[in-house]
Amino acid sequence: MQSFAITCVVTILWWVIGYSWAFTPGSAYLGGSSRLLMNGMTFMKDAGKLTVSHLALTIPETVYAMFQLTFAIITPALIAGAFADRMKFSAMLIFMSVWSLVVYAPIAHWVWEPSGWLAVKGVLDYAGGTVVHINAGIAGLASCLVLGKRLGYGKAAMPPHNLTFTLIGASLLWVGWFGFNAGSATAADGRAGMAMAATQIATAAAALAWMFAEWLVKGKPSVLGIASGAVAGLVAITPASGFVGPTPAVIIGVAAGVVCFFAATSLKSAIGYDDSLDAFGVHCIGGIIGALLTGVFASKEIAGVDGSVITQLWGVGTTLIYGFTVSYIILKVIDMTIGLRVTEDQEREGLDISLHGESIE
Repeated sequence: MQSFAITCVVTILWWVIGYSWAFTPGSAYLGGSSRLLMNGMTFMKDAGKLTVSHLALTIPETVYAMFQLTFAIITPALIAGAFADRMKFSAMLIFMSVWSLVVYAPIAHWVWEPSGWLAVKGVLDYAGGTVVHINAGIAGLASCLVLGKRLGYGKAAMPPHNLTFTLIGASLLWVGWFGFNAGSATAADGRAGMAMAATQIATAAAALAWMFAEWLVKGKPSVLGIASGAVAGLVAITPASGFVGPTPAVIIGVAAGVVCFFAATSLKSAIGYDDSLDAFGVHCIGGIIGALLTGVFASKEIAGVDGSVITQLWGVGTTLIYGFTVSYIILKVIDMTIGLRVTEDQEREGLDISLHGESIE
């Protein structure tokens, strides 16, 4: 329900002003209003008269706007994984609506619109390492800290509801991710092909790296582990996919698999936050790894520019600071007004029944 509702709400906000703020020239910090209500994106029947975005001259602007909408939808949906089982549905709707306009749209503009200040600095993010994954992951951490832990967390076992569904979901993500990464070329060309190859190879390397790390540490390789490792690899290769070749993709994948395994286990235990689906440990940490290693491995032959770790640090640091601070403020304001968290009775009963009157059984 949360993910479906986010899809609908963000779509409407994208039509109203989100797309315009993110992807039209304006200031260095926010786009203009030229695409308010998607004004000006008209369809003209004659060849050569179809409007195109200044960011994607190879496809109609309507296609580009809808492609970018998928990023705008999945980013807040990732945040929801961090606070599963705890947040009121009404509070979730308000948080995601405000967040998509005051956090997602500005950061997308900073990084992906040529006049954005991080784009001017030369920050590289091919398909969303900073804009999507670090952004969502750090907002997820803010949500965990404001909401607190689930009832019984650390005392009662809280395994995944259905590992078959988990594996199906991870598999769908893996295949769908080609649309994000290869699709970011906005053309069926060599760069799209390389992005697809890097995505596949890095994901396989990360899944194996997580699996072997878990095998060594816990004595058994789990399907939850190998699926989580695959997602970590997808996350980490996202900012680099259009800038690196296959061998750096392997290195990025292995680094993500190992580091994200420890982030989702040891780091989470050490700090003590309750991130239900490891949005921070996988998406934020994986995004940081990928963004920084993009600075190390970006190939001028592929990317057209040299990578710089210092420049990448600007993108990572800015996203972490702005994303956490503004997310925390939004959450606190909602908590002080309508309240964020469900009651203990509602949480014990389960949100499916207590908030929506439905059961999956």
